[in-house]
Parts: sequence; structure tokens; C-alpha cells
Amino acid sequence: MNPPVKSVSTEPKTVQARAEAGEAPPTDYIIKESQHPLDAPTPLTAPLPVVHLGQPDEAEEIKTALQSWGMFQVIDHGMPPSFLDELRGVARAFFKLPVDEKQKYSNIRDGQFGQEGYGNDGIIAEGQILDWTDRLYLLVQPEDSRNLELWPTNPNSLRDVLHEYTMKTKKLVENVLKTTAISLELSEDFFIGHLGEKFTIVASFNYYPCCSMPDLVFGLKPHTDGTLITVILPDKDVEGLQVMKDGEWITVTTSPHALIINIGDQMEIMSNGFFKSPVHRVVTFSDKDRISIAMFCANLPEKVIGPADELVNDMRPRMYKNLKVKDYTEVFFQRFLQGKRAIDLAQV
Repeated sequence: MNPPVKSVSTEPKTVQARAEAGEAPPTDYIIKESQHPLDAPTPLTAPLPVVHLGQPDEAEEIKTALQSWGMFQVIDHGMPPSFLDELRGVARAFFKLPVDEKQKYSNIRDGQFGQEGYGNDGIIAEGQILDWTDRLYLLVQPEDSRNLELWPTNPNSLRDVLHEYTMKTKKLVENVLKTTAISLELSEDFFIGHLGEKFTIVASFNYYPCCSMPDLVFGLKPHTDGTLITVILPDKDVEGLQVMKDGEWITVTTSPHALIINIGDQMEIMSNGFFKSPVHRVVTFSDKDRISIAMFCANLPEKVIGPADELVNDMRPRMYKNLKVKDYTEVFFQRFLQGKRAIDLAQV
């Protein structure tokens, strides 16, 4: 279910258009000092842990990485560097199209914001802080649920490349989830069995333009993902993803053709808090733009999730309720747009 948003009579101005016009970010984009104090220390920089898929120690590597970071990078994911560069290329080419061409796929239909399509944040409340990013947000899995009217035909290779990437991502996620289950001493099919063959994957193509006030404007506000697991193809040349670890913000670095895998709130719930969904954000720069592609993988809306029975005991009592995915997702989107976490509402 989409979050409630206000009706609009005209297309809101995109972040990219503001940046290209040399406009300073409006007050709607300026973060509160309590969120990012002006005297905050410069974030540390560190490489994400590497998990070697298919190797004897992969389960232990995943367990260690998720307990300490909530995310890791994979290099041996089976996708050629040339393919990932092509995917980055079509993403950047789409955002460089004329405004009128991109607006054919607008996330505003009949004056209402929708979750899918091209655009930026929906507005649900006064005082909401907006992200300095434009997105192309598309449901890509299940395949028979795709709204192809919102899939760009320009660049002409985008649809084919995105379809292939979706299929490869689905296979990667299934392999990672099997090993993650093994790391928790669960049946390897525990997470896969909940997902089913037609689990949900949403692709988010993200464009972060240059920003004249990078100290006061986030590309993406601090948040966790409401999904089970997310696969991110970061920009090859520009870092910008930061994760909160041990109370400090850390700018993560990765190998040029690595994929980042991070867990979401659904994994935290199903693991009974054994793994924590990491709080992360994206920063902006005054002199460089950035792209990324995130694939959000989630249980189907009607599924009921809760902690695995095997992970509930006297030493670790149940930490989360059983709840329907669509109910959690509805609350998650509302709280995400307000810069708040939803996981607290799922706790026992």
C-alpha cells in the first residue's frame, strides 16, 4: 500500500532541475541541526566486509558481517563488470534525458503521487524534510505484476538490461538467504520458503545531483530498509553511502564492481533481533553527482512474518510480534518519509 500523500495540481520541480538551474536547496531539504550538528565529527571511512560466496567459510563470513555491520560486499556474484557498467550507463543516460521525456514515466497520476515511476519524494506532512535525489522506482518482480507503462523505452536497452539484472539479482538473493539461514542454524530454506517463487523486488534508480549545501542536505535521510534484504549497485567513482556503526557514521568503500547487500527490518524481525537492520544514509557533494541502483527484496504483502521459533528461547525471548507484511510496510513508508523508524512498533 502506498503512503498517503497530498494531492498536487502541477508536477513538482525535480531535484535535478533545481541543481541544473543553480538553485539553492529550498528549506524543505535543509536538515534539522539535531540530525546533523554543524560541529559533527567528519565520518570515518572503511571498506565493507567482503563475503566470498561459494567458499567454505561463507556462512561464518555472512554471520560476522551482519552482526557487526548489517551489510557486506560481494565480488564473486557472477555478474560481469561490463554488464554492471552497462546497467550504470543506462541509469545515467535516463536521468540525462530531457525533462519532458522523463515525465512520461512520472510517479504522479491524476494529481496523486504513486509509489512507482519517476520523480522525487511524496509529501505527507508539513515540515517533512525531503531528499536531494530523483528516483525511477519500478516493481520488477513478480514479473507478471510489472507496470510496463512506467518502464522507460529510452534508453532503448533499459528494459532488457533491467530484466536481466532482476533475474540475476533474484538468483543472488536466494543463494545469500540460504547461507544466511544456515549461519543462524536454521533450515537453509527458512527465508526462501517464506518468500516463495514470486517474492517482491522493487528497483530504485537513484540520481543525486550536485548540491550547493552538502553540509545541510542529505541525498537520502538516515533510515533502515523495510525489506528483507537489499542489493545495491553503488556508483563506481563516487562514494556517498554511510552506515551507523558503534555510534559513529562511517563512509563505506567497496571494490569497483562489488554489490552491496544489506538486511532490512523484515530480517531483523525474522531473526528475532539476532541481526539488526543497519541505519544508513547518503550524503551530497557540491562538485560531483552520483547514481546508484537498489533492489529491495521483500516478502509478499499478505505474508505473516515473525521471529523464527528456533531463535526464541529463555536466553533470547521473543522480541517482535507476528505481523502481516503489508501492515508493516504501510507504517514503514509513513515513518520513513517523516525520518522515523518503524521497527519499534513491531517490538513485543
